[in-house]
Amino acid sequence: MNDWSEAEQRVERAHEFFELGRWDDAESELRSALSFNPYQAEWHFNLGLTLDAAARFEEAAGAFKRAHELDPENTQAVYLEGACLVRAGRYERAIGRLDEAWAQDNTLVDALVYKIEALTALGRHDDAEETFYLAQQADAGHADLYAAMAESLMERGLHDKAVWCLREAARLNPDLSRVEARLASAYVQTGRHERARQLYLRELRRDPGDIDTLLDLGDLLLEMNRVLEAREKYNRALELEPDNADAHAALGELFVRADAISDAIVEFGLVVRLDPGDDRSARRLASLLIRRGTEDDLARARRLIEAEMRRFKREDAGQDETALHELGCLLLDAGRPAEAARVFDRYTQRAESDPVGWHHLAVARFESGAIADGLTAARRALRLDPRSVPAMHNLAVAHIRQGQIARARFWIRQAMAVDRDDPAIRRLRSVLVLYAARRGAVVMARFAVATARFFWGVLTRPTRRPST
Repeated sequence: MNDWSEAEQRVERAHEFFELGRWDDAESELRSALSFNPYQAEWHFNLGLTLDAAARFEEAAGAFKRAHELDPENTQAVYLEGACLVRAGRYERAIGRLDEAWAQDNTLVDALVYKIEALTALGRHDDAEETFYLAQQADAGHADLYAAMAESLMERGLHDKAVWCLREAARLNPDLSRVEARLASAYVQTGRHERARQLYLRELRRDPGDIDTLLDLGDLLLEMNRVLEAREKYNRALELEPDNADAHAALGELFVRADAISDAIVEFGLVVRLDPGDDRSARRLASLLIRRGTEDDLARARRLIEAEMRRFKREDAGQDETALHELGCLLLDAGRPAEAARVFDRYTQRAESDPVGWHHLAVARFESGAIADGLTAARRALRLDPRSVPAMHNLAVAHIRQGQIARARFWIRQAMAVDRDDPAIRRLRSVLVLYAARRGAVVMARFAVATARFFWGVLTRPTRRPST
């Protein structure tokens, strides 16, 4: 048997393995065939399909690129390269390849669908909308086009328009992947929870094993305060996929809501083991361990916090605002205000208009003894939110610590004007009343002592006898 015949046989076996879903075996056979003849565009194209099916998208894009280099007329190769780059998160590169595919074939609307996805991920929503209208001119009945545009609309908060797009997509293709679930998600954002619940159920009737839909429905039921039903959906997802980290995290949040802290710790502990890169769950676990507060819990929480702080120091550019805010709150809970102040200082540099962030920075600075810096942060929080009772409370406390009672009384009055029933302000007012009473008693006592001394001095003053 010559090399060419053996290569052909390997390609045939690769087809068989592909049909059976044995991606690794199919890849092995195709690579062996290409080792005999690396200039077969069709074989590179098949390798790309195999790697795409195995969810190795960036490698698949490379195989499609090579196929297109060997056969520049193969528009499908350049289109699929762009599609795989979108799935791999390489959006800028993907747009160029998708534009090239569209230039080669103006009927290839799928290329524009993927381009809309890439533009949406990059936040270029105006360009996504322009691409949508261009694609509509080529094929106004393309269901995926409307579904892709709906994601851009959802990102911009245009939920009613997103609902229209998804309804149109469902009308054009009722079998479109998860179209009912995506429409349900849009309805959730518009507050139509019951309608969303019905759509999720309809999606599950069509595909009972759809874990993403089960989790989304569970989240909705929890929001609707139908806790038992939500728990049943999460448990059903875990029956189908016991190692699903998202399902364990959702169940953990449900246990937190039910104040079942030990059960929540078990679930988030599983999440951290299943997905060590889930920093949010690691922070959640540390917070719950501190809340339960046994000696072992606190030691475990310290280890998790140290790992988060190493990441904070190492990955400045990679941490988003949410992660920084959660880490700062965790450090406050752990009694580490100086470190919390550093985290919140970085957070407020990125989210300058968030009054809550400035408030937490003030708390961290007050607790670490930096009263003057804490006052500055609290005043900034109050400028951003003039009705922030917590900020007024902290200003009053800081002024009391500095002995500036008149200023403290001013902020208490301001807070009472916003919310007379706030328990923290009522307690602080009581403290100030007691302080004033004690100070008044001290003044009265001092006055009484001074008066007694005066009369005692008068009564006991020696007199001089008149000379005779």
